[in-house]
Amino acid sequence: MTTQEITKVQELIYTTRVETVMATNVVVVDPSMTMGEVKRLMQEKRISGAPVMRGDTMVGIVSMTDVLDVTEQGLLGDPVTRHMTREVKTILKDSSVLEAVSNLDRQGFARLPVVDQNGRLVGIVTTGTMIRALLREMDISFQKKEAEKLQSYRARHIFQDIVSDDTSVILRFVVAEKDFDNAGKAASAIKKSLQRLGVIPSIVRRVAVAVYEAEMNLVIHTDVGGVITVDVRSRRIKINAVDHGPGIEDVVKVLQPGYSTAPEWIRDMGFGAGMGLANIKRCADVMKLLSGPGSGTRLDIEFLLDNDGSGGRMDASKKT
Repeated sequence: MTTQEITKVQELIYTTRVETVMATNVVVVDPSMTMGEVKRLMQEKRISGAPVMRGDTMVGIVSMTDVLDVTEQGLLGDPVTRHMTREVKTILKDSSVLEAVSNLDRQGFARLPVVDQNGRLVGIVTTGTMIRALLREMDISFQKKEAEKLQSYRARHIFQDIVSDDTSVILRFVVAEKDFDNAGKAASAIKKSLQRLGVIPSIVRRVAVAVYEAEMNLVIHTDVGGVITVDVRSRRIKINAVDHGPGIEDVVKVLQPGYSTAPEWIRDMGFGAGMGLANIKRCADVMKLLSGPGSGTRLDIEFLLDNDGSGGRMDASKKT
């Protein structure tokens, strides 16, 4: 298997939630407004689209394209409800930015209203809001990295400073089932710990994406949650994600990109697209999946390191 390098932007897209890249000061349109009033509102607020809200209920969405169309037709006096889009695609605030990118790019949407678990409008995401937020996150990440250099100095020398035949650092995280509010926290903590241990950024990014996907699998697919354990040594990082849930009926099928066993309500929330294991396999040097009906699931992920903490590579033919 050939692993693929993960850029900082790709890592953020995988592991950042929509709620951190959305605009929260959402301009909304009342159903009683005319298209002429909507046009003036968009010009005043310098926006190109807005949800149409009746109280707390979203009844549609209107764009500048709709405004331009009715302007050409001389229908600016029409109510907005006559020209708005009624079938509105929304995205959950807990979804990853990857889901938003997929909808904005591949589906051709210009904007996505963001809702909470109760369907209440909490923000809006566009390509512009994502770019600005990701640039801000990259700048914050750089500043944090500079501030933590001194703090990390002692941690990164742990394998040289401690005298033993085999030194390791063990990290353990309990992940609760269906806990979307806290999903991703283990991946974030593991990423920070590896940075302090001096693991090079390219490896940290790959680990962060792989652990995030493993964590989401525990949240989505298990009935009782699970445990993620990270064993960091001088030559490799080994991660285990274990649960005692219902198990996987067909391990071969779940390894196929796009195949999902998630229930419909999970997919409706924007999760369970069936790419998690494929993404983990793409990032890891070694990946093993052990499961069966009624026997739970164990996912082993391994990243190889050189003596200096940099990433190693191994041909699939040489893996054991």
